[in-house]
Amino acid sequence: MKRLVLIFAVVLGFAFNAAAQGGAKAEFKFNEEKHDFGKIPQGKPVTTQFVFTNIGAEPLILTSVQPTCGCTIADYTKTPVKKGDKGIITITYNAAAIGGFGKAIVVTSNATTPQKNLIISGEVVAAAAAAPSTR
Repeated sequence: MKRLVLIFAVVLGFAFNAAAQGGAKAEFKFNEEKHDFGKIPQGKPVTTQFVFTNIGAEPLILTSVQPTCGCTIADYTKTPVKKGDKGIITITYNAAAIGGFGKAIVVTSNATTPQKNLIISGEVVAAAAAAPSTR
């Protein structure tokens, strides 16, 4: 009987702890988590923005936004994003190499899901040949 009471107390404690923390954390809701640039000309950097809303109760703080390669640059909202407010992660891809690409951007924060991966993709195609000179 003591064992049953102990098990019940432990389960109740976990349930209470989970309920107490339930809506307290910050949480992302992105408009999109994947962006396809389609076909882009070689040598022309392209940019997109991932817009998110904090749907949690606490302010959402981005601690790091790390592209997985040097061909991608990230800028992001550096101030805490309050409940219901929006933040932006701006990604610029340097379209240097011809061919298809798929890149991940790792977002680290204080959210319930502390790491989130954003994906960009597309195909870099050769830039149109320069028009012949009329001299």
